[in-house]
Amino acid sequence: MKSCERVAALLNREIPNQMGVFEHFWFETLDDYWSAQGYPGDADPAVYFDYDMAPVPHELDTVPFSGVQELIEETDEWVITRDGCGATLKTWKNRSGTPEHIGFEATTPQKWRKFRQPLLEVNPKRLGDLDKIRKSLDEIRSRGKSAIFSNMFVFELMRKTIGDEHFLPALLLEPDWIHDFCQVYLDFYRNHYDILFREVGLPDLFWISEDLGFSNGLFCSPQVLAELIMPYHKQLVSFFKDYHLPVVLHTCGDIRKAIGLIIDAGYDCLEPMEAKAGCDVIEIAKTYGRRISYMGNINAMVLNTNNPAAVEAEIVPKLKKLKEMRIPYFFHSDHSIPPDIDMKTYEYALKLFRDNCRY
Repeated sequence: MKSCERVAALLNREIPNQMGVFEHFWFETLDDYWSAQGYPGDADPAVYFDYDMAPVPHELDTVPFSGVQELIEETDEWVITRDGCGATLKTWKNRSGTPEHIGFEATTPQKWRKFRQPLLEVNPKRLGDLDKIRKSLDEIRSRGKSAIFSNMFVFELMRKTIGDEHFLPALLLEPDWIHDFCQVYLDFYRNHYDILFREVGLPDLFWISEDLGFSNGLFCSPQVLAELIMPYHKQLVSFFKDYHLPVVLHTCGDIRKAIGLIIDAGYDCLEPMEAKAGCDVIEIAKTYGRRISYMGNINAMVLNTNNPAAVEAEIVPKLKKLKEMRIPYFFHSDHSIPPDIDMKTYEYALKLFRDNCRY
């Protein structure tokens, strides 16, 4: 079975010859740390580690005022900017991390009107370099791999545009505003991806990144998600399904109380099921079975011990149990690979996977 056929089967909740494999990295892991441990600096990790899928370097420009980036302050370690979402953020320059939220402009329904207006227009320039996208699609498929298009969606876009301290209360206090925000972006996505798919062709799957949880649970109740957020996810997933695309949802934190809603929205795969937030792929699979496929849950806080025995104890029992349960699964960390995991540890983890991945 070809790699791309295996991905298609797993995302269709079937059991092929073996499990799939994919991974994300903190940028400094490869660029700054592993380069000193033998990793070729210009290598594509999807090629170097022979993953079953690879991202196409494209993300639809969702910023209301595209191209706006005002420098406020800069040091050797960080930079403060104001962007086209009206957000003032403090960001590390040389390492990964969540930006510090300093301030936002779109903090009321009235102020949001300024930012919604540019999003009502269909602008093909937001699609990026179409020739580059076509070439990337062709290259990935020439290797027999599955090509990924990806983007965030409304929960993350509200975080970027309105800010957590404003949009989370608004879920309860200003539901009409939230509905308007979600509808504007849903229409924006459908209008622009119709054009992109027509111009460059289809990927093999679509990947939505939408962090609904933190270490202790969801950012809002399942009831609020069901009423205000997931109906728009369901419509977006339906749009991609009209193009016969499977859809993966990346959502961090303890998202266990939202999994039923995620399945009902039509998602085909759940990633990354953060172990450090209490998620356990075995327990989740016992509850939901093959209603969805699964990716991740390999605890990065075990991998970063760089202890081979601990790494084996984390990986092998999970793989064996998932195989026994006949669960469609992709090997992946429970978020991404940070620089304190040695390259040789990660290579050992991959070996353990490949020695135990056949159903």
